[in-house]
Amino acid sequence: MEKDNRASFSSRLGFIMVSAGCAIGIGNVWKFPYITGQNGGAVFVLFYLLFLIIMGIPVMTMELAVGRASKKTVVRGYQALEQKGHKWHIHGWFCMAGCYLLMMYYTTVSGWMVDYFFKFASGQFKNVSTDGVAEVFSNMLADPIEMGIFMVLVVLFGFGVLTFGVEKGLEGVTKIMMMGLLVLILVLAIHSILLPGASKGLEFYLLPDINRALDVGLLKVISSAMNQAFFTLSLGIGAIEIFGSYMSKDFTLTGESIRICALDTFVAIIAGLIIFPACFSYGVETEQGPSLIFITLPNVFLNMSLGRIWGTLFFLFMTFASFSTVTAVFENLIALISDNLGWSRGKSILFNCIFILVASIPCVLGYNIWSGVTFIRGMDVLTFEDFIVSNILLPGGALIFLVFCISKRGWGFDNYLKETNTGDGLKMSAGLKGYLKFVLPILILIILIQGLI
Repeated sequence: MEKDNRASFSSRLGFIMVSAGCAIGIGNVWKFPYITGQNGGAVFVLFYLLFLIIMGIPVMTMELAVGRASKKTVVRGYQALEQKGHKWHIHGWFCMAGCYLLMMYYTTVSGWMVDYFFKFASGQFKNVSTDGVAEVFSNMLADPIEMGIFMVLVVLFGFGVLTFGVEKGLEGVTKIMMMGLLVLILVLAIHSILLPGASKGLEFYLLPDINRALDVGLLKVISSAMNQAFFTLSLGIGAIEIFGSYMSKDFTLTGESIRICALDTFVAIIAGLIIFPACFSYGVETEQGPSLIFITLPNVFLNMSLGRIWGTLFFLFMTFASFSTVTAVFENLIALISDNLGWSRGKSILFNCIFILVASIPCVLGYNIWSGVTFIRGMDVLTFEDFIVSNILLPGGALIFLVFCISKRGWGFDNYLKETNTGDGLKMSAGLKGYLKFVLPILILIILIQGLI
C-alpha cells in the first residue's frame, strides 16, 4: 500500500475508539443479554469476565502485534514476519474471506437496527398492539425491498465515510458515534434502573446465585461464557490486525488491549443494565434469544411512559454499535485490496462497495424469496454465513495467530513479546509463555470443537 494510505491515527483515543468500535457490535447488546438470561445471570457474567481476561486479551495482543510489527494488512503482514519458505500467509487469505463473509450478513442486520430506529422515530409503533409487535418483525423479514433499502443505506454510508480517509473519515466519525453510544447507553441504563420493580432484574443480573447456575448446568454456563468472551472481540479474522498496522509504538499492546476489552465489556455490561431491569419490571422473559431485541423490547417500550422516545434512543444506540463495526471492517477490506493488488484507495473503495452490495443480497432474500434455501442442519442464509464466521473462522483463525506468535516455526515468542512490550504501559510477562503455549491453545480448541458439534 502507498504510504499515504497507511496514515496513522491522529491520537491514542482515536485508535482505542476505532478498535473498540470494531469489537463492539450487535453481539454486545443483542447476544450478551439473552445468553446471560439463558445461563442464570450473574454467575455467567463472572465467568465471562474471567475468560475475557485470560483468553481475549492475549489473542488481541497477537493480532495487534502482527499488524504493528509489519505495518501491513494480514496477508502481507504474515509474509513480512514469517520465515522464508513458510506459508503462514495463506491464513491471511482466510482472514480476508472471513471479513467479506461477515459483512455479507452484518450489513443486513445493521439495516434492521436502522429500520427500527426509523420506525420508532417516525411513530410507526404508536398504534401497534402488543400482539402486533411480532408481526412488524415478520413483515420486515418478508419484505425484500424494505430490508434491501436499509442494507444499501448502511453500505453506502459506510463506504462514504471512508472516502475521507482513516483520520478524518474512520477515526473522526467513529469518535462521534462512540461518544454518542456511551452517552445513550448510560441514559437508557439509568432510566431502566429507575423503573418500578427493576430491583429484581438487577438482582438476577448482578448478584451471583450458584443454584440458578446449577439448574442450568455449571459446565454449560462455563462453556457459554467462554464462547461469548471470545466471540465478542471478533478475533481471528484479522479485523483488529489492521489497526495494529496504523498504531504508533508509544504504548505497549497489553495495555492497549486491556483498554479496548474494557470498553467493549463496559458496553455489554451496561446493555444488561438496560435490558434486565426493563424485562423484570414488565414481567417479560429474558431467555427469548434473538427475538429479545426486535419483539420483546419493543413491547416493553410500548408499555412505557414516553416509550416512543426510549425506543428511538435504544435503536439509535444499536445503530451506532453496529455501524462502528461496519466501518471498521470496511476499512479492513479497503486496505486488504490496496495492499494485495496495489490499487488506489478510491478504486478499492469503489470495488468493495459494489462487491458488498451484491454479496449482501442473498442474506436479504434468505428470509423471503429464498426462504426455502437451507444449508446444513436447516440453516438459512444468514445463520449459515454466521456459522462459518463465528464457529470456524474466528476460533480457527485465533488458534493460527496464537501458534504463529509462540512457535519457533512461526514468528517466535521472543519477537512477539518484544513487539508487545514496546512502548510505555503494562508489559506482558515472559513467564506467561507456558500458559500461552500449552493452556490457551486447548481453550481455543474447545471453543472450535464446541462450535462444530
